[in-house]
Amino acid sequence: MANPLADCVSSLRSSNHLLANSISILDSGVHDFPRLAKVLQTTKHFELLPSSALSAAQSRLLSSLTPEFNALLSRVETHLDRLERREQALIARCELLEGRLSMSGEDNEAMGKGGSGAMGRKSLAGESDGSREALRLKQARAKKERLGYAVERLSLQAQQRERQLRKSVAAQ
Repeated sequence: MANPLADCVSSLRSSNHLLANSISILDSGVHDFPRLAKVLQTTKHFELLPSSALSAAQSRLLSSLTPEFNALLSRVETHLDRLERREQALIARCELLEGRLSMSGEDNEAMGKGGSGAMGRKSLAGESDGSREALRLKQARAKKERLGYAVERLSLQAQQRERQLRKSVAAQ
C-alpha cells in the first residue's frame, strides 16, 4: 500500500512544483500591471470641442472684429481721399503756376521786343498789323489757358465740396 501512496505523493509533488512554476510565471506577468494600467490609461492632452461650439466662437470673434476692421478701413479711405484731393489740388496749382510763368515769359518777351515808354509805343505803331494780330492772338490764347485752369480748379473745388457734403450726410 505504500507503493500506491508513494505514486500519489510524487504526483502531488510534481503538481505542486508545476503550480509553483505557474505562480512564478503569473507573478512576473502580473507584477507589471499597475504600470501598464497607468500607461494605458487615457489622458486628455487636448480638449476636443463640438463643431457647434467652435462655430459659435468663430461667429462671436467675427462679430467683435468686423466693426473694428470697418472703422479702420473707413479711416484709411478717408485718408486716401484726402491725399487724392491734395494731389489734385497740387497738380492744378502747378499747372496754374506753369501757365502764369509761361504768360509772364511771353509778356517779358513782348516787353523786351517793344521796349518801354514812348519808344515802345512807336515801335508797336510801326509794326505791321500782322504782328499786332499775332501778339493779340497769343494773349488771347494765354487768357484762354488761364481761364481753363481757373475753371478746372473751380471744378475740383466743387467736387471736393460735394464729397465733403456726401460724407457729412452719410455720417449723420
